[in-house]
Amino acid sequence: MSNFSEIQDVLQDLKNGKMIVLVDDEDRENEGDLVAAAEMVTPEIVNFMATHARGLICLPMTGEKCDSLNLHPQAVENTARLGTAFTVSIDAKDNTTTGISASDRAVTIKTAISDNVKVSDLVRPGHIFPLRAAVGGVLTRAGQTEGAVDLMTLAGMKPAGVICEIMNEDGSMARVPQLLDFCEKHKLKITTIAKLIEYRLQRESQVKRIQSVFLPTDYGQFQLIAYHSITEIEPHLALCKGNIGKLDKDGNPVVIDEPVLVRVHSECLTGDLFHSQRCECGYQLIAAMKMIEKAGQGAIIYLRQEGRGIGLANKLHAYKLQEQGLDTIDANLRLGFRADRRDYGIGAQIIRDLGLKQIKILTNNPKKTSRLEVYGIKIVKQIPLIAEPCPHNIEYLKTKKHRLGHILNEDL
Repeated sequence: MSNFSEIQDVLQDLKNGKMIVLVDDEDRENEGDLVAAAEMVTPEIVNFMATHARGLICLPMTGEKCDSLNLHPQAVENTARLGTAFTVSIDAKDNTTTGISASDRAVTIKTAISDNVKVSDLVRPGHIFPLRAAVGGVLTRAGQTEGAVDLMTLAGMKPAGVICEIMNEDGSMARVPQLLDFCEKHKLKITTIAKLIEYRLQRESQVKRIQSVFLPTDYGQFQLIAYHSITEIEPHLALCKGNIGKLDKDGNPVVIDEPVLVRVHSECLTGDLFHSQRCECGYQLIAAMKMIEKAGQGAIIYLRQEGRGIGLANKLHAYKLQEQGLDTIDANLRLGFRADRRDYGIGAQIIRDLGLKQIKILTNNPKKTSRLEVYGIKIVKQIPLIAEPCPHNIEYLKTKKHRLGHILNEDL
């Protein structure tokens, strides 16, 4: 029997004003946060978090709420490893003293989430740390920030939570075994981001098919399906072979039970279109098309995440920094970005919409595999697509192998 509670059970506790513990996955922090509904917060809850959890007490909210309060990002360039979207910190202007007491912090939280709050009702900096949740919640970004907001929304409460990381008494971060002991001691329910994602995926989707067309190419004949996502402007694409992506008479995807080849490919205009030798993206795209054509069945999920999520113009800026001696990771960091800003929630939803139950993924990137698995995608095999290095990309490939853990040529 699982130690983790079902989502409907933790929703009931949150509605009753209780705290729960939410755990993220091993590829992120693998830590647990105390979570409470912001509208139910009390000085006692804040004090419990400060005393027993010991982490930073934060206030996850929607982007719309942050904008209405003029809560701009805490840092102009967010280089945090996981891109946690801190805004400027706040205190309530009225009915508080120094702002740090449990009572003051509870007042600040209640003030910030009030329907009638004005920008002038808050002062900054302060002792409460708002967090801006990504549009789409955990289906877009599998973080504690999005998890807290999603839980409150699902519970029918205001989409704002209070969270605090749980630390051990010696100051180290509590992991699952310690978190289970913590919950048993304090009689709290514990659940996971993965369960929350599964719960939402069973009930909703962030992607919708726009159109499907026949696409003959130099590497085989495919069906091209365009998808609209509520979180992005540009459509994502699925290049499909065989029965993948076909609909039955009721308009539902034909279910494919056996494992099939799938490449989740992030857009790379310079590599895919111009066949740049600075990366291996174009090679991987063509190799995947050839393999899928030969197998007679498979799909390429083409995500509009140019430059590992930083966009085309910023990728060119990163290229210029690489010409000046930085590697691909340090160039991103110099520009104020994480090494890899991509999220795979939308890709996972497209895979599910295509009717795929299990896949053989075509990638060199182990993190891509683990991040897709968080969204409930069953991966039975990882198949690398290893390009031969050339003078223009050998340093790039070395960095990907030694700093990002990609599976590449042994001689690099």
